[in-house]
Amino acid sequence: MTEDTEAKTGREYTEAELQDLVASTDSGGRMPSNRNIAVFISSVAFLWSVFQLWIAQPQLWFGQWIPVMNSSQTRPVHLGFAILLAFLAYPAFKSSPRDRIPVFDWALAIVGSACAFYVFLFSRELALTARSGVPTQTQIIIGSIGIVLLLEASRRALGPALTVVGSLFLLYAYMGQGWLIPDIIEHSGLSFVAIVNAQWLDTTGVFGIPLGVSTAFVFLFVLFGAILDKAGAGNYFIQLAFAGLGALRGGPAKAAVVGSAMTGLISGSSIANVVTTGTFTIPLMKRVGFSSEKAGAVEVASSVNGQIMPPVMGAAAFLMVEFVGISYVEVIKHAFIPAVISYIALVYIVHLEALKRDMPALGPAANLARMFVKIFVGFVVTAIAFTALVYGIKGLRAAAPAIADPLVLAAILVVYVAMVRTSARHPDLALDDPNAKKFHLPTVAEVFPTGLHYLLPILVLVWFLMVEMQSPAKSAFYAVAVMLLIILTQRPLKALFRGEDVGAATRAGGRDLVDGMIAGARNMIGIGVATAAAGIIVATVTKTPIGTELAGLVEVLSGGNLMIMLLLIGVFSLILGMGLPTTANYIVVSSLMASVVVTLGAQEGLIVPLIAAHLFVFYFGIMADVTPPVGLASFAAAAVSGGDPIRTGFTAFFYSMRTVALPFLFIYNPTLILYGVDLGTWPGILHAVFVFFVATIAMLLFAAATQGYFLAPSRKWESAALLLVAFTLFVPGFWLNRIQDPFVERPATELAAAFDEALPGERVRFVVRGPSFTTGQTTETTLVHTVSEEEPETGRADAAGLFLLPEGDKLFMDEPMFGTPYQEKLSGFDFYLDERVEVVSLLTPAHRMPKQVFYIPALLLLGLVVVLQRRRQTKPAF
Repeated sequence: MTEDTEAKTGREYTEAELQDLVASTDSGGRMPSNRNIAVFISSVAFLWSVFQLWIAQPQLWFGQWIPVMNSSQTRPVHLGFAILLAFLAYPAFKSSPRDRIPVFDWALAIVGSACAFYVFLFSRELALTARSGVPTQTQIIIGSIGIVLLLEASRRALGPALTVVGSLFLLYAYMGQGWLIPDIIEHSGLSFVAIVNAQWLDTTGVFGIPLGVSTAFVFLFVLFGAILDKAGAGNYFIQLAFAGLGALRGGPAKAAVVGSAMTGLISGSSIANVVTTGTFTIPLMKRVGFSSEKAGAVEVASSVNGQIMPPVMGAAAFLMVEFVGISYVEVIKHAFIPAVISYIALVYIVHLEALKRDMPALGPAANLARMFVKIFVGFVVTAIAFTALVYGIKGLRAAAPAIADPLVLAAILVVYVAMVRTSARHPDLALDDPNAKKFHLPTVAEVFPTGLHYLLPILVLVWFLMVEMQSPAKSAFYAVAVMLLIILTQRPLKALFRGEDVGAATRAGGRDLVDGMIAGARNMIGIGVATAAAGIIVATVTKTPIGTELAGLVEVLSGGNLMIMLLLIGVFSLILGMGLPTTANYIVVSSLMASVVVTLGAQEGLIVPLIAAHLFVFYFGIMADVTPPVGLASFAAAAVSGGDPIRTGFTAFFYSMRTVALPFLFIYNPTLILYGVDLGTWPGILHAVFVFFVATIAMLLFAAATQGYFLAPSRKWESAALLLVAFTLFVPGFWLNRIQDPFVERPATELAAAFDEALPGERVRFVVRGPSFTTGQTTETTLVHTVSEEEPETGRADAAGLFLLPEGDKLFMDEPMFGTPYQEKLSGFDFYLDERVEVVSLLTPAHRMPKQVFYIPALLLLGLVVVLQRRRQTKPAF
């Protein structure tokens, strides 16, 4: 290959270069040649994992001897470890030495971690001084150094994006005004002392909620994933995906999608996911006919989608718990259907690519529809078995509460040993060379029994989260505990059952445990400094007008059109997310943009649930990993495939159009995220199943429309018809609203009576108009009050903090009571101008035909497309 050609198409990296790529982005690319220094770095990482397990274990039996640390103490220790390892593991520049640590880096590591540990050691003094508004000069100096070194650690571990954004926010907080700062977000500027106090010495900035989530939840899940992968689960999932899907048309691409989905369950990094699964899947995709760019794009789309897949969601799920104020189970409930249908659609997209190019299967051809039926049957059987397990354990606890838990624990151990014995009867899994002339496609019967015990810790995690309703931290701790048992004992047990050397296997298991603990900590370096640095942005948003006035800026730019507003917010989220890992990405975009979606939606009469707004900006933020010119995952995939990274990125973005469309759909139809659906009742469960079924069909049609192929190559009008059908299935209420008004207007003066007449769980919707607090111009917003069981039978409006002032046939408002939710909801109005804030209408739901009526014309149109394409069809659709 000539140099010019190589420059255009990219270069296929070696295995060593790929591992270095992952290390340099996820765990640090420095590998000191001095054994003592290497051991020191590994020891620090191991101690970090031990510390996190120590503070996470739920039984505080040591409390009478050793003081139990609170969150204001554990967060600085967490960050101290992260900064220390960031300077030791990540070189300052590409030209910096990797085989040794310069003295300057040692100094930065020690000083940076000392600044964090200072907050831990002197937490009591800080509470009496800085956090009471009177920081000392020493504290300001330490805080200033800490902020600068944190930003440098962020630059090394994550690249310049977050460092630049954090620095700009600090500059904005200090200056407040300038020719680059729009008038709408100007402020008088904060003093240097106030900024340092808020960002480093207080608990709202660097040591705020994002770092708290990283300390309490994220580390355990990353550690769980690292140990699970070290035990061999990653290889098992990939092999299982190939065994199940490799015999289909374009099988390697389908296996890449499913394998990346399963890897994404335990991975917090799209880049690591690309390289881990891509080194095996991309060569096989190219083998059956995918170009280098398309093979890389499939892997990118699959791996990045792993970040939206519960239960981890790139650690964003735990941040949503804190930012949205709902339980972790609720977050998983809302995120599940969009993530699953997105993956199903991606499988269908690569299937259509295989059909268009008549790609062969790796083995004897199988049928995709039959495969979906098998998966569905397996899902139903698993659900029935899990339900039986739930009721069985509940019955045991009711019958014999004293011995129920020990019996369950003994049963788990027996089942584990039986699973390992089953695994020992089969040879250990090993990935074949994907470039070999002859490739052996494994069968499910060969692969499935070899890793059954890897499902046990996942079952424990799901059990404690969904059944026991424990906190994510406690659930993750028990899952990690089970994983530690597995990684220590699986090798010795296999050796025992196979008649091999048990002592050597035990030592190997111990090494696996240590390596897994070290890998988990090193994978957390970037997340640790990212959540801390993102705290700078969160604090700036709360201390300056940018958090409340950004909605006004977007409204001005969009001209008041809601769809344009959403498009702008999506683009802003995409730009803000460029170059950031998933965790920091979500913190930044949600801090700035989530409330904007809710506010602007309300001004247009659309009530957007807060979780829908957070998922909206999260989906667009992670698309930055795909989209050129940054597109880190696309560059990683191009390094594996040898394709052009920019073309790979654009192709991956095209494959990810379904992920781009989904946020708009659940803004307009929150039922798609099961908002308002009660899964605790059978009607609620049936409703959820119906939503999932319809959404899946709609997403498959959307995929077919964007690919230009359904049963046969589609004509333009057929693709347009499929898009119309998909939209109607997703948002049938859109057409109903064109025909019948969703609400009936009642006099505003009936608002207080409507509050009192509503039953618990019912909603009261009303429209408020008045002068904007920032511009003084008249603005309007729609509010919804959900009546709760705790509210009094009468006087509910007063109890909610609303001051209603009826005057004739009009209803005015005074400023809501301080500390109530309505104080924040109505903070955009100025209650002290001559123009008064007024409730202009009370909206009650109108009696209308069911919106599902519009499924009928949609399905008729779909039938027409099917009939016409059947005449041109030359190969089976599945």
